[in-house]
Amino acid sequence: MSISRTTTLGDYRFNRIGLGTNRLTETRENRAFLGQAVDAGVGLIDTAHIYTRGASERAIGALAPFPDEIVVATKGGYEPGAGRPERLRAELEESFERLRSDTIALYYLHRVDPGVPLEETLSVLGEYRDAGRIRHVGLSQVSVDQIERAGAVVPIAAVQNEYNLSERKYEDVVDFCERANMPFVPYFPLRGAVRAPLDEIAGRYDATPQQIMLAWLLKRSPSMTPIPGTLSLGHLKANLAALDLELSDEDYAKLNGG
Repeated sequence: MSISRTTTLGDYRFNRIGLGTNRLTETRENRAFLGQAVDAGVGLIDTAHIYTRGASERAIGALAPFPDEIVVATKGGYEPGAGRPERLRAELEESFERLRSDTIALYYLHRVDPGVPLEETLSVLGEYRDAGRIRHVGLSQVSVDQIERAGAVVPIAAVQNEYNLSERKYEDVVDFCERANMPFVPYFPLRGAVRAPLDEIAGRYDATPQQIMLAWLLKRSPSMTPIPGTLSLGHLKANLAALDLELSDEDYAKLNGG
């Protein structure tokens, strides 16, 4: 059974490898790069209120109005205290302004604020969702219990946690997302120590180690939608080419350490 190249988020369907923009600044070259990324097949562009002090969102805003097939996802509420309703509302409104859009396709709570009840924070995102300004609500760096608590307040459509070959703390969250048919969006998908068989496996597939790491993620779960960050069109195209790689069960097990 071949691995699907695409995933869905509500009415959106897009390639299962997106673009992370935590280093993106607002320059003419980067605005051009974003347009080239969309032309190359990127359907999910991920940013956050805190990335490059707002420059990432502003650069992405140059693409507005966003094509119907593109999901621009952003996040707010990262710092302690930012989960308070008034702080989160302020960050949301800044994101709308920077992105030059009245609606956000996917908005994540960037971190659960330990000083604010999760339900209180998410009630704000529920208000914006009910008003049609946020289409889908997501969570970042959360446990299954937190996802379930959040889902009692507002429907949760996607989860973004750190996950890669070396960091697998959230295996249960990956499985939860698969059962719920929601995208699991691993950040830092290419970070971590390189496992011994990686170079050897990459050589047999005529691929780079990074492409094999992405292929491993795609095989791990149909919900997996990695967002490797890059400012290089060449690297981006190489990342997207991993959509055409399908690891054998044997090679997948080797990378798992089995």
